[in-house]
Amino acid sequence: MAATAESVVAALKAAEKTVATAESCTGGLLGKLLTDVAGSSTVYPGGVISYSCAVKHRYLGVDQRDLDTLGPVSKPVARQMAEGVRAGMKADFGIGITGLAGPDSDDSGRPVGLVYVALAGEGWTICEELHLTGDRTAIRQAACERALTLLADAL
Repeated sequence: MAATAESVVAALKAAEKTVATAESCTGGLLGKLLTDVAGSSTVYPGGVISYSCAVKHRYLGVDQRDLDTLGPVSKPVARQMAEGVRAGMKADFGIGITGLAGPDSDDSGRPVGLVYVALAGEGWTICEELHLTGDRTAIRQAACERALTLLADAL
């Protein structure tokens, strides 16, 4: 069962941990879900909506070579987004989400619904490749739900 923002905020509070987010295809939805929970400011210092490669590189420290060769929708980029936002926000955990929510694919030919969700903690990072279905809203929601579940599992 997918974790909810409410359960994740409660678990973060209980563990006295924090999480920061770096979002691309979800456009800040994960941050919104977290901040919809009263009292989340104690566990969520903030996030970065990194829609462009320039923002991914400049503010999250994503390697420009990876952006140029692999593209912004890739496992290494998602991992670096999570690690970069964690370090930049000085949070215990960082979440990175990048993918194609549609309705159209990008120039790379990757399919709509391809999403990478990464979670970084101290000394470790995990990343999952998701193949989601539905419209733009459904893909974005499912990506956020998976991110919350990864974090809940880590806690």
